[in-house]
Amino acid sequence: MAMVIMASLTSLVHSSTPKPLLRSRLRPPRPSAFHFRLRSSPPRTPLLRHSSVAASFSDQAQSPPSSNTIEDNPLLQDFEFPPFDAIEASHVRPGMRALLKKLDDDLAELEKTVQPSWSKLVEPLERIVDRLSVVWGAVNHLKAVKDTPELRSAIEEIQPEKITFGLKLDQSKPIYNAFKAIKESPDWATLSYARKRIVDSSIKDAVLSGISLEDGEREDFNKIQQELAKLSKRFGENVLDATKKYEKLITDQSEIEGLPATALGLAAQIAISKGHENATAENGPWMITLDGPSFMSVMQHAKNRALREEIYRAYVTRASSGDLDNTPVIDQILKLRLAKAKLLGYNNYAELSMATKMATVDKAEELLEKLRSASWNAAVQDMEELKQFSRSQGAPEADELAHWDISFWSERLRESKYEINEEELRPYFSLPKVMDGLFSLVKMLFDIDVVPADGLAPVWNSDVKFYCIKDSTGAPISYFYFDPYSRPFEKRGGAWMGEVFARTRVFSHDKTSVRLPVAHMVCNQMPPVGDKPSLMTFREVETVFHEFGHALQHMLTKQEEGLVAGIRGIEWDAVELPSQFMENWCYHRDTLMSIAKHYETGECLPEEIYQKLLAARTFRAGTISLRQLKFATLDLELHSKYVPGGPESIYDVDQRVSEKTQLIHPLPEDRFLCGFSHIFAGGYAAGYYSYKWAEVLSADAFSAFEDSGLNDDKALRDTGYRFRDTILALGGGKDPLEVFIEFRGREPSPEPLLRHNGLLQTTV
Repeated sequence: MAMVIMASLTSLVHSSTPKPLLRSRLRPPRPSAFHFRLRSSPPRTPLLRHSSVAASFSDQAQSPPSSNTIEDNPLLQDFEFPPFDAIEASHVRPGMRALLKKLDDDLAELEKTVQPSWSKLVEPLERIVDRLSVVWGAVNHLKAVKDTPELRSAIEEIQPEKITFGLKLDQSKPIYNAFKAIKESPDWATLSYARKRIVDSSIKDAVLSGISLEDGEREDFNKIQQELAKLSKRFGENVLDATKKYEKLITDQSEIEGLPATALGLAAQIAISKGHENATAENGPWMITLDGPSFMSVMQHAKNRALREEIYRAYVTRASSGDLDNTPVIDQILKLRLAKAKLLGYNNYAELSMATKMATVDKAEELLEKLRSASWNAAVQDMEELKQFSRSQGAPEADELAHWDISFWSERLRESKYEINEEELRPYFSLPKVMDGLFSLVKMLFDIDVVPADGLAPVWNSDVKFYCIKDSTGAPISYFYFDPYSRPFEKRGGAWMGEVFARTRVFSHDKTSVRLPVAHMVCNQMPPVGDKPSLMTFREVETVFHEFGHALQHMLTKQEEGLVAGIRGIEWDAVELPSQFMENWCYHRDTLMSIAKHYETGECLPEEIYQKLLAARTFRAGTISLRQLKFATLDLELHSKYVPGGPESIYDVDQRVSEKTQLIHPLPEDRFLCGFSHIFAGGYAAGYYSYKWAEVLSADAFSAFEDSGLNDDKALRDTGYRFRDTILALGGGKDPLEVFIEFRGREPSPEPLLRHNGLLQTTV
């Protein structure tokens, strides 16, 4: 991702998800070049105490099904960590209605007593926002990782009530006027950076939430917000259901020739879960699905070209037909986003989106075109090299390579060119060793210890791990959950990091200590098969490092103003800086050697293999860059120039954008957009460019470590501490460009990114 999320009441209260979830960018099918107790000693400070919550809510809830239901509802209990193991779909309706009634009463009291001061405005406001964020966040998190029809139904019924409350909060004139009074007061100049940011963003967010609209227009705005939330939810559910729906059972081993043992084991494991109890990796039957690990194994390794084509076509047409067709959903989303933008005085939704980002539409487009120009010639060379190689291997399709050929022949070319077989590398990247090496790296760079804390907090699945982060004195400073494995029957695809609790002094008992931050990190890698641990591809290793970078920014924050702590309050196009920064360490020799140890023998990755991985880092870099630029450009086109109901369809726009960003045009029936969850079910609408925007920042940030000397541990620690105390510590309490300059000593430059990708020489 790229740059910061404003600490907005809108983002914390309105969306169908509790807050922005920071997601990994769409990973191209490429070969890689490869949230009980806070303190260990008395006094024990809880993460979050809902004081007499159940009793308070049961008194105020309207017509609860029974007093016992409210009193026993885990969403309303006095908890220190969310009771993920106890929350059920049946708790959502009564729990959320009781919570919303209590918070509505709190809001009414605040509006009667509000004064333009921190203690009479911001602190009580934060209590309302945070409580809703925590509880709604837990419910929606479970939907993402443990989806059921009952939970979907409960959320669908409650969501309009929750959004109605959020709009009422964001359109509160007493609160808005109090923030304006603070800004206009003589004390404004004495406020800290963080407090000024909170005031400024709260005023802006109120305007962007329709507070200045006339009554009729505001009613239209609110209807749009409700409908957009429904549509976004439906979009994501359609993608999940379409992915789950596709199953291909294979009984003839010749049809899956080329699939490595890990992929065959996974395919047999899936078959067993679908009722084929005698399935084995050796003899089948095998089941292929559209879930990431299964799909990618076929695209990269199956010699059966017809199978690759069938799976590819199924993947790019997901959620594009029948009851699961997302085409009308997308059309309505784009129509409503444009109407919303125009109600607020913007020409298009992209302009509205950029109102809370670092970039402008013009600057985003300028960056994308610069990078496209730098990538095009390299991508053309990539394609020619691939054609020549496949021709040398006797491939009949060499002169007319299709989409389902690219990943397969790219993998073969990489194996030939660098003598690296990604599947053969899996045994060197077992999840336990990767996590150990990651934790050793952050200890060296940031002077923290990551220690297991399983059993301290309830979890939603037995595979979920729980960790505590401690500072150099051994004191806990944060916690996080890690859910690593794919569960396509209940868990959405992709990888993301989300907030459970934010660091804040408002929820501490004595107002001098703080509530510690808690995060969750979710991936979808191949689970353990048989007695083998989860053996990872190098791409999956990079993904874990990426998501942990997000988590670190949330967990290592030193910001005590909860509305701008951690990932809160950072402009969206800056949030990807720490995540993409962390990916660079996968190529750092000492780091890689600390994680790359054979799971059976303990043997370290041979030096020559490391050197080949390093050399292969820029393999097909132009092609990979173009793919991301296609997604970003298409996103901006749809949200700035596309006219819903006009002469062009969304798929026409896709085809047009592809002319400048793809060497092989999409299939006429390609419906990739129907699965583009980032912009239609996530927080990236008119914001996918942020991956590239932040990649400039992250590459330049990493170049500071290169300048200091990657083999000099003392220099690395010194630079790491500076990174920790700026990029990771300041959260949304300071403008991200100022934070970057504080770390780097100057404004960012795109040259390190182009250099890392081997594209400097092809810049036009």
